[in-house]
Amino acid sequence: MTETNNLNSTIQNVSRRELRDLVRTQLQMLLEAGDLQGAKAILVPVQPADIAEAIEGLPEAMHALAFRLLSKDEAIEVYEYLDYSVQERLIEELKSQEVRDIVDQMSSDDRARLFDELPAKVVNRLLEQLSPAERQATAQLLGYEADTAGRIMTLELISLKENFTVSQALERIRNLANASEMIYYLYVMDAARRLTGIVSLRELVTSQPEQIIGEIMTRDVIFVYTDTDQEEVARLIQRYDFLAVPVVDREQRLVGIVTVDDVIDILQQETTEDIYALGGGVQSGGDNYFQMNLLEIARKRVVWLLVLLVTNTITGTIIKSQEDLLAKVVTLTAFIPLLTGTGGNVGAQSSTVVIRGMNTDEIRSLGALQVIGREAIAGALLGGMLGTIATVWAYFLQGRIEVAIAVGTSLVAISLLASISGSALPFLFRYLRLDPALMSAPFITTAVDVVGVLIYFNLARVILKL
Repeated sequence: MTETNNLNSTIQNVSRRELRDLVRTQLQMLLEAGDLQGAKAILVPVQPADIAEAIEGLPEAMHALAFRLLSKDEAIEVYEYLDYSVQERLIEELKSQEVRDIVDQMSSDDRARLFDELPAKVVNRLLEQLSPAERQATAQLLGYEADTAGRIMTLELISLKENFTVSQALERIRNLANASEMIYYLYVMDAARRLTGIVSLRELVTSQPEQIIGEIMTRDVIFVYTDTDQEEVARLIQRYDFLAVPVVDREQRLVGIVTVDDVIDILQQETTEDIYALGGGVQSGGDNYFQMNLLEIARKRVVWLLVLLVTNTITGTIIKSQEDLLAKVVTLTAFIPLLTGTGGNVGAQSSTVVIRGMNTDEIRSLGALQVIGREAIAGALLGGMLGTIATVWAYFLQGRIEVAIAVGTSLVAISLLASISGSALPFLFRYLRLDPALMSAPFITTAVDVVGVLIYFNLARVILKL
């Protein structure tokens, strides 16, 4: 026990990352030694999110054992922080009653997200074990399309009537606070459950007890519909610094809320998807990439790599077709990697900033043509600077002014082309209702390589008069 007490005192003086590593290491040692009481004791001062990460870092065989060390209330809270793959594994290993206690007490939105990841057979079994009220709530959320406000919202909220007094509203909050995910915003509905206003907890506690809710509430409410895309919901909450946003159906009836913690999950998910896409189609479908099967990873990555492989052969074919030119001026070959590499980098930069601007709505006020025009000017400026340096460098290396001018001029043209294509193609993808992030850096790089080589050889023929 002395060792456990020393660990508990150390916990107060380390960073969060160090804490997670320390807890995971000590937890594994104690479980391997069979000291369950010691293992349980070290988890007492640790936050649920850190406990979840510590459990995820254990060998798979220890996940259920470590999870069973938690009390029922702790287990419910920790379970929601676990990776979906670990959640699914625990469902298979825990007893039926343990699973029912945990899943039934989960918030409706977290439960719906879990069910999205589970096999249909497992979902049906779990739905049968839920209480009637939770079963209905979960079925309602699963009835909405994926990646919409309806799918990610929570149904646990506190609603008020306009004719309530402040004292009645506060009493209602006391009665329902434990069953609600958000008590800082209270939503006002009419008899038909249509959303008519919103009042904050701050406004309630600073108002007189006999005041009517209809007198202090805000009637101009910002809301989203059940079919609003989850990225749009995230942008709305981020834009207005909300803690939550109400969700209504097409008849303006309040059906749920999306909270800021859900938005953080959405932003992480969408950012991860975009980064994987920008990496050349390396997408994990929401799974932890580093926990996926290697064969599955290879299958996902090989498709784009094959496309790029075929495209790169076009570059080789173009170079082969210029054998007569290269035979006369062999030094032209030395600058092909410089030109294609620079063009690919410029195009990747342009596509990255445009895709980022699309995701953050920073380019909402600009039209596509204005954005492309700006990037074209930037490309021309970059090309001018890089082209001048490349001309000087090529002349220093080869001593032929014609070759140096061909290299510098080509670099200007390739940089301009790369900037235009890198900024225009994401807009094209979005117009075609495809993910702009799929216009990834490797794809643009390869496309610019092909066209860049053509530009280079044709300019060289003109300048060298061959």
